[in-house]
Amino acid sequence: MSNDAVDLSAEDAKLVTLARATRARARADEGAAVRDLDGRTYAAASVRLPHLDLPALDVCVAMAVSSGSAGLEAAVVLADDEPVLDAVRDFAGAGVPVHLGDARGVIARSLAT
Repeated sequence: MSNDAVDLSAEDAKLVTLARATRARARADEGAAVRDLDGRTYAAASVRLPHLDLPALDVCVAMAVSSGSAGLEAAVVLADDEPVLDAVRDFAGAGVPVHLGDARGVIARSLAT
């Protein structure tokens, strides 16, 4: 996997792999993965049901919160649209790096909460 646009650490590259695999397995329009402050990772696909519509990143945050995590170190989102970072910001505060990429896992840019 090549991330020519953004140079990622080995740990963040693992998040890309997890997000990509989860997105493909679920045949979803988005995939995301996060790493918490203890180094645990959570990966999710977007959920699109008639009565439940959740972006992949929000599912990851919910998984981390419900597992007792104290915060996040980093996140990856593979999607066509710009993600809303409110859930990450609410849970982990400012300064969390979020890497944005396409379905192939090519990270185009990074930003922070």
